Amino acid sequence: MHFTKHFLTLILFCSALSLAAQQDSDVLFTVDGQEITVGEFRYIYGKTNGEQADYGEESVKEYLDLYERFKLKVARAKSMGLDTVKALQRELEGYRRQLADNYLVDKQVTDRLVEQLYERRKTDIEFSHILFTLKSQAPSPADTLEVFNRAMTAKKNLTAGNFAETAKTTSEDKFSAPKGGRIGYFNAPFPKGMHRLEAALYNAKKNEVVGPIRTPLGYHLAIKTGSRPARGEMEISHILIRKPEGAGSMPVPAQLQAAKKMLDNGEDWAAVAARISEDSKTKDNGGYLGYFGINKFEPAFEDAAFSLTKDGQVSDIVESSSGFHLIRRISHKGIQPLNDSRPLLEAKVKADGRFDEAKKQMLREIRQKADVQENKAVFGRFAATLVDSTFLNFRWKPDPNVDKTPLLVIGDDYKVGLEQFQESMRKDSRKRVSMGRKSNSATVAAALYEEWVDKQLMAYAESQLEADFPEFAALMREYREGILLFEATKIEVWDKASEDTTGLQAFFADHRDDYQWEERATVVQYAINAKSELDATEVLYFAKENGMDATLDKFGRANIDATTDDYELSRLPEIGGLKPEVGNTTAVTKDVRKGVSTFYKVEALLPTRRKELSEARGYVIADYQDQLEREWVEKLRKEYPVKINKKVLAKLIKS
Repeated sequence: MHFTKHFLTLILFCSALSLAAQQDSDVLFTVDGQEITVGEFRYIYGKTNGEQADYGEESVKEYLDLYERFKLKVARAKSMGLDTVKALQRELEGYRRQLADNYLVDKQVTDRLVEQLYERRKTDIEFSHILFTLKSQAPSPADTLEVFNRAMTAKKNLTAGNFAETAKTTSEDKFSAPKGGRIGYFNAPFPKGMHRLEAALYNAKKNEVVGPIRTPLGYHLAIKTGSRPARGEMEISHILIRKPEGAGSMPVPAQLQAAKKMLDNGEDWAAVAARISEDSKTKDNGGYLGYFGINKFEPAFEDAAFSLTKDGQVSDIVESSSGFHLIRRISHKGIQPLNDSRPLLEAKVKADGRFDEAKKQMLREIRQKADVQENKAVFGRFAATLVDSTFLNFRWKPDPNVDKTPLLVIGDDYKVGLEQFQESMRKDSRKRVSMGRKSNSATVAAALYEEWVDKQLMAYAESQLEADFPEFAALMREYREGILLFEATKIEVWDKASEDTTGLQAFFADHRDDYQWEERATVVQYAINAKSELDATEVLYFAKENGMDATLDKFGRANIDATTDDYELSRLPEIGGLKPEVGNTTAVTKDVRKGVSTFYKVEALLPTRRKELSEARGYVIADYQDQLEREWVEKLRKEYPVKINKKVLAKLIKS
């Protein structure tokens, strides 16, 4: 019975997957025979509408009409041969280079590492380790092997039960060895260079010994002893009574007990902190310590702070090596949403060795997938011809007569040879010469060759982005069709609207009543220079009863700037609360920085009237463009038939 139920569920699940795939490949509509699939429409509809993409009937049909018009214009652009214009092709290639640059690394490396790190940050892990240090930062292979073997020997009989004792006698970490190797709780990312240890511990089971793991410190054997939901960060303030230097545990100071009672009785935290706390750096700022995460303070202090569950809550008295504390929670910051955390996490992964290692892994995967073939014999013969005295200086030039056999073949048709490799070395002359100061031609050429091969693998992978990443293909289609749409619309609509003077005048004549001035007021702004020592109020009262010229003549044109403008009555309240009354003025406002006193006066009221073309030209051109575009689309619908698959559309709406 249970088997039958699960089997039927599996069949339904597989059928649903098949149906979803079928729907995406279904043809939703055609324009002049060109098919637009459900998948293409879903992509552009979802991208444009975002969270409002509810696939409701009204929403889908409205956007379908927009997308039909878009495709009609693209069809027209192609029939005009715009897709063959070299300048537009170069523009599109430029966009592609910008999009492709780092796209592969972002998708295959950065995004994966960020999401992995974000998941790890949700958990704090507790661990201990045993460290076997290397003798130098650049140890010899023999020294490295010797330390690795010591770690392997120690691991043979290592268990969770004897880990602490072994750490005390074996670990070369002087800080943690006396504590049985205990490091305590940590959260990702681990310090720079420790990403391999981080990965091993986050992937380990509790009480599982892992290692040896290489880090810049040496080789580690480690054990995960616990885990918990990540504590995040706590924002706190504290009141501190210090211990005498060198004192061990001691009774709770009476003044801190008194402080606790004051707070329990409702006294202000900041006032109590200022009066009682012995932390001179924070007492006058409410004892503010700011945000902190795990491992910044002693465990007792940290545990007390993170045990507070409400903002404003005060802890019991806590003892640390510094003294006795009362801790007040201000706020708590947990793990933030991925999108909010992404910029910070991207910076962290790119500054870590995990990023370079992931890129190398990506290149290995590209190599495996693409069936890469290298002709090392061709390279070897070429390298043997290089002479230190010429190759390792800036004057070296590529040899035009090199073997034309491909050095590197990737996939079916990506082939590059010594000509391309030599050109790469010529461009990178600074690195070639710099490397030559410590090495010979053969070694330098081999190192540059390995870098060049990696670059070619990336170039090949970027050439395959449309095939490997449907979203990149969709993005390129947007750019390609967008360029064509812009150019066709410019030719057929925008240029015509601005250059067709006769058509524009005829359109304006047919729509004169659409372009009207509302009732307006002529407003004069008076700006009185402070250096003139005029009484601005006196100027205001005179201007109320007199015109602008009379006012300027009386008080001096050198002392007052006056400008006139017309405003629709609906805008008058924005100008100091002016009322639509002749003679109405605002109060005087003084701008000390500019050294002027300003007021406004309504000089005259103007009735409604129709605008002339010169006054409404921008609006008329925009409306004329809209009309031309509507006429153009109607013409295109007749020229390029649109056929909608109503059954597919119905399924799309229902989905």
